[in-house]
Amino acid sequence: MKKSVKVGNVTIGGGAPVSIQSMCNTKTADVDASLEQIRRLEEAGCEIVRLTVPDLESAEALGRIKQKAHIPVVADIHFNYRLAIAAIDAGADKIRINPGNIGSRDKVKAVADKARACGVPIRVGVNSGSLEKDILAKYGAVTAEGLAESALRNVRILEELDFDDIVISLKSSDVQMNYDAYRIVDKATDHPLHIGVTEAGTPSMGKIKSAAGIGALLLAGIGDTMRVSLTADPVEEVLFARKLLEAVGIRKSSVEIVSCPTCGRTEVDLEKIAESVERRAAELTGPIKIAVMGCAVNGPGEARGADIGVACGKGEGVLFARGEIIGKVKEEDIAEELIKLARTI
Repeated sequence: MKKSVKVGNVTIGGGAPVSIQSMCNTKTADVDASLEQIRRLEEAGCEIVRLTVPDLESAEALGRIKQKAHIPVVADIHFNYRLAIAAIDAGADKIRINPGNIGSRDKVKAVADKARACGVPIRVGVNSGSLEKDILAKYGAVTAEGLAESALRNVRILEELDFDDIVISLKSSDVQMNYDAYRIVDKATDHPLHIGVTEAGTPSMGKIKSAAGIGALLLAGIGDTMRVSLTADPVEEVLFARKLLEAVGIRKSSVEIVSCPTCGRTEVDLEKIAESVERRAAELTGPIKIAVMGCAVNGPGEARGADIGVACGKGEGVLFARGEIIGKVKEEDIAEELIKLARTI
């Protein structure tokens, strides 16, 4: 079992549930926009949020964001150790650095000393674009072994500075390399691991790569916290992360949707309806079972057996709630009315 690290009110490692993270794509200095995005992320199921801190204005804004956010806030720091210290002073629940690009050992020590004094953990983050020159020369290219060596080297720097409150991430956009690197580090350390596939891409490809890369690690028992990285609204990262954790059996689905495969008796566009219900239901807290049925053969029975449901006829549907018929609705309004009904159950 990995060591446990406390990030605000969320525990990473130590047998705690795998937590879901995301990162704001707002300008941190825009406090209102950042808080609005964090609110949406939290509603989607995000448990830890990271914001970039490229300057002192952003560090100061992080403090104001921290005061109003309801989930732990992590400061993402590169190159400037003073920004790491400023973010800790502002109230960051965790900082993310790569000790290798922070500067001299004295600068890393200043950050470690400040973090220790304030009880703030450090995530050591390395990726395929940040490998040290000597490691690249040693392996001749970016490799899983090189990623692992870089991560463990940077962790060792903090350990030698008597800092042990560490989370490790080492990410590649190459799914196989990513998997192999995490396997190496998992065997070599008892620090908890933040897993993900970096720069996974747009939702269409990014979800496939994330499902393969993160899913394989989770099924191997590797990973204590995770982020799905997509070129998209970060809310979509969180919603997909939830589905991924459900798919590998780590979290029980709070919303179960039953829908029939359609046949020649179907007289509505059931595929469109079911997809709309599934998309909208992603933000429900549940637990709830929703049946979306296409005709009168099995439809009424399945709909009655669910918490809510619809049995469709020609251009319309009969709505059920807890086994009772509550009315009819036009085809184009079925998804919206089902979700409205779900919020009242």
